[in-house]
Formats: sequence, structure tokens, C-alpha cells
Amino acid sequence: MSKSFISAITYSDLKTRDSAETTLAGASEKNIFARLLPFLGPAFIASVAYVDPGNFATNIQGGSEFGYTLLWVILLSNLMAMLIQTLSAKLGIATGTNLAEHCRNHFSKNVADGMWALMEVVAMATDLAEFLGAAIGFNLLFGFPLIVGGLMTAVCTFLILGLQRYGFRPLEIVITLLVSVIAVSYLVETLIIRPDFGVLVYHTFVPEFSGAESVLLATGILGATVMPHAIFLHSALTQDRIVVKEPDKLKRLFRFEILDVTIAMGIASLVNMAMLIMAAATFHSHGLTNVATIEDAHITLEPLLGKAASWIFAVSLLASGLSSSTVGTSAGQIIMQGFLHRHIPVWLRRLLTMIPSITVIALGLDPTRTLVMSQVILSFGLPFAIIPLIMFTRNKKVMGILVNRKTTTLLVSVVAALIVFLNLYLIYQVAFG
Repeated sequence: MSKSFISAITYSDLKTRDSAETTLAGASEKNIFARLLPFLGPAFIASVAYVDPGNFATNIQGGSEFGYTLLWVILLSNLMAMLIQTLSAKLGIATGTNLAEHCRNHFSKNVADGMWALMEVVAMATDLAEFLGAAIGFNLLFGFPLIVGGLMTAVCTFLILGLQRYGFRPLEIVITLLVSVIAVSYLVETLIIRPDFGVLVYHTFVPEFSGAESVLLATGILGATVMPHAIFLHSALTQDRIVVKEPDKLKRLFRFEILDVTIAMGIASLVNMAMLIMAAATFHSHGLTNVATIEDAHITLEPLLGKAASWIFAVSLLASGLSSSTVGTSAGQIIMQGFLHRHIPVWLRRLLTMIPSITVIALGLDPTRTLVMSQVILSFGLPFAIIPLIMFTRNKKVMGILVNRKTTTLLVSVVAALIVFLNLYLIYQVAFG
């Protein structure tokens, strides 16, 4: 087994485990929320990947250029994400081993090494979006140059990652608070803009595209929503958090984890939808279809909705960048440890993954366009995380009592096929459209 997501088990963690085990044994007399609380956390950390700065970039472009047209993509992506993250969490619960470790243990060395190399590229694309987002957040809030914002992002990430030495609970709480900041910010934004709910509901459930660029953005939204590193990470978050062996307790633990995923991913889904709704209702409805950057969105929000709206937007972006950068770095550690059985200091990994972001800033490349393209790269990496996940969770020898039902395997296989189809369709549209 590789090193845990955290570096120490504290009294707080042991108390959380004791409470969880009491509930699983059926001996708890607490109310429903108190019984659920010890199990909440892993999905909230994983959900950070679904509200990272890449989502800001793709949703702002999608909403400003195509209005509510791509809203159905967000709904579909988040439903797929709930299913996939549930299976990832189940893999860790059932086996005590994370997805990267399973790949190393079950595939040939060449295949595992190739997957690790691909996932490192995906991790760099992920970190690029998160790092740039936080740097832009510092720039919009305080006027710092992007390069200074980038360095401040690195410092803040180090500080948050330092919480790992105090166990899993403090880090879960901080990440959940940052996600709450993002959620509350977009709740306020939605109340301010008062969108057209009739059109909104229609496009939420009626799929359609509007040219090759909309397909590119749809694939980017998919890549920004269902993220490979979150799939690998979630299995690591649950693999030794609460350890039980009895079949009945395993089933109960998995049911609680389903609730954790439903709540966390449900919030992430609403935030994602609110991002696109804000861009559609504010920019597209005013004929501003060329709001293609996060900076433009921030500047344009103030005259349209007031200074408070632009300030709230910047705060949510900064919270998103800092939380996702922290989680992304830890996910990269899990992937490396699982595939290679090697470990490098987290500070060294943070420094190495800064290089592409600092390079983008130094070259003066368009940050938002870079964010969108990074999300497309993530979308192409998804099958290499989802397909192994399906293989392992459908295998009774691996999963035991928590093996997938046939309907579950069929449904997640359809999801994987849809992702591959969208990627092939994107290549066709770009080449011949």
C-alpha cells in the first residue's frame, strides 16, 4: 500500500473513526446529521476538481458565446461524475487499495509506466488550470501582477498542504470551507442576475450544439467536470479512512459514502450550472458574446451588475484556485506513489508542477484560452482512468461483496463510450467542420 493522502493520524481522526464505527455497528443514538458527519469529507475534497478555475474558463466562454445552449452538458457531466466518483470511492473502501495501485498490480510494467506518464501530463494540465486561476484571482482582487499572484499561490498551497500533518479532518474542513465560499458566491451572483428560468430549464434537458466551437467548449466542459486526477484521488481518500471488513458494515459504509458523493457533487453541479447561467444571463443576453476571458468577465460584471458582483466573482475564483491547487498536488503524489511506488517531497512536486504555469505567464499567453485547452487535454485522458476503474469494480475477486451490479457496469460503460465519442467528434469537427 502506498502512503496515505495524509501524513499522520491524530486524535481527531481516531475520534471520527470511532464515531463512524459506532454508527456502522448500529449502536449510535445520535440524530441523522450527527451520524452522517463522520463519513462526510472525501467527496468534498474530490469535488474541488469540479469547481476549479478550468470550470470558470469553459463556462464563461460557453455562456457568453452560446447562452444557455450548453447547460445540458454540465448537467450530464455532473451526473456522470457522481457515478464515476462513487465507483472510485467504492474501490478504495472495498479493497483498501487505490486505483493507481491496482493498475500497477494488475497491468504489465510497460502498460503501468505508460499510464503513469499519461497521467503526469494530465496532472500538469490540471495544475496549469488551478495555478493560473488562483494567480488571476490575486490579480483581480489585489492588482498583483500574474507572476506575483503565481508565487503567492505556491506559498498558500504549501501552507494548506501543511495541514496534512494534523490528520485528514483539518484538511477536509479547510477544503470544505473553500468550496462553501465558491458555492455561496455563486448563489449570490444568481440572485443578482435573475435569469430567464424558462429558457434555462429547456436547455438543461434538451441537448444541442451550435457549430464546431461549441463542440470544443462542450468537450472542455466535460474535461473540466469529470477529471482523471479526481478519479484516482477519491479511491485513495477512502482506502484507509474508515476500515471495516464485515460485509454488512462494508455495505453500510458504502451507503454513507454515496450520501457524501451526492451532497458534495450535487453542490459542485449547482455551482457549475450557476457559472454558465451567470455568463449567459449577464453577457449573452446583452449581446456580449465575445467575453472570452476571465479578466473580461470580471471587468464587464461591474458596469452590468455592480462592484459587489465583480468582487464576489474574484473571491470565488481565488478560493477555487487555492483549494484545487492544493488537492491537485496531493492527487499527483497519490498517482506517482501508486504507479511507481516512489515518493518525492510534496514541496518538490509543487515546485515542479509550477514550471508550466510560470512559463505560460512569462510568455504572455492568454490565460483563459490556455485554461480551456488544458481542460480539453483532461477530457482525452479520461478513458484511461475510467476504463480501468470499470475493469476493477466489476471484478468480484477484487471487490468482493461490493462488486458492481450488471446495470451499474453497463451504465458506466455507456458513460465511457460517450466520452470517447465526444473526443472523436471533436477531432472530426476541428479537422473537417
